[in-house]
Amino acid sequence: MSKPHIAQSFIDPVCMMEVKPTGNGLCANYRMKTFYFCAPGCREAFVADPEKYTAPKPAKPPGWWGRYLNRLNKTTGGKAQRCH
Repeated sequence: MSKPHIAQSFIDPVCMMEVKPTGNGLCANYRMKTFYFCAPGCREAFVADPEKYTAPKPAKPPGWWGRYLNRLNKTTGGKAQRCH
């Protein structure tokens, strides 16, 4: 009994669309990794500035609830509040 072929999919780093490699030439290599694209425009944008699409994104600053929890943890030393 043979194993079924599982088509692997990738995410286009430019538009974040799911892409299945079809051998159409819409791929590029950068830092020993292959990236696949949904359209020639996405591939051209990536080739022009690959660092823009592969650099880690900065951490999103916490909203008001996250700031409140950070302040609460700092005040209590990370211990749970007690009601009595």
